[in-house]
Amino acid sequence: QVQLVESGGGLVQPGGSLRLSCAFSGSIFSIYVMGWYRQAPGKQRELVADITSGGPINYADSVKGRFTISRDNAKKMVYLQMNSLKPEDTAAYYCNARNPLVRSSSNWGQGTQVTVSS
Repeated sequence: QVQLVESGGGLVQPGGSLRLSCAFSGSIFSIYVMGWYRQAPGKQRELVADITSGGPINYADSVKGRFTISRDNAKKMVYLQMNSLKPEDTAAYYCNARNPLVRSSSNWGQGTQVTVSS
């Protein structure tokens, strides 16, 4: 089984920065596509960014140029650096792990709250 634990959320002023971390427990971390999703009250969960072990990175249009996703395969960690935060970034942020070799593979962390407010 895969377990994911997020950390790093909190309250920050507009224009500020936060770095979220996701710790992966399980086997063959390097094969997983790792992603960050977020969900605000009354809205559907949406993709923020995802990253493969050695290839493409995808970002939502709303965060391009402000957020950076990265991973450390040796440490089994995924990060989301968030800069120039806006109030509309306020949401619960979730780490996701998907094994591309397993049908319907999707694993979720418990979430970490990010609140951007003055």
